[in-house]
Amino acid sequence: MTASLRPRFWETVPLRKMTPTEWEALCDGCGKCCLNKLEFEDTGEVAFTNIACRLFDGETCRCADYPNRKRHVPECVVLGPKTLAKSAYWMPATCAYKLLWQGRPLPDWHPLLTGDPESTHLSGNSVIGRTVSELTVPEEDWEDYIIEESP
Repeated sequence: MTASLRPRFWETVPLRKMTPTEWEALCDGCGKCCLNKLEFEDTGEVAFTNIACRLFDGETCRCADYPNRKRHVPECVVLGPKTLAKSAYWMPATCAYKLLWQGRPLPDWHPLLTGDPESTHLSGNSVIGRTVSELTVPEEDWEDYIIEESP
């Protein structure tokens, strides 16, 4: 844990009062938020695909241009304390932001608990090496790429 993070801040500091560094540290690096999702109008159900945003690096589970992502991908959701309530429904079930917003604890494999930034991948809770770029799949075929994960 870096010196700029308060010890176990996620247990004591409300999401809206976290520093930007603490907020970013909540991300476990799973990459699931960068997957394209399908929302079915008749049921409101959200289904994850393994089709990733064009800026997503599937080998590192990171955005290739995180600071400028909104400029390249205008539809990218920049998650923050004020946008969390309207975004939580499509976020992965294991997402720290969603879990804390719901008053639930972080999963045991979360890097803030393990001290290992690779623990998300080692536990099998990331999409590392399992995605295709949205640039390679026509949108009308996305239903063929639905995966089991759901929010």
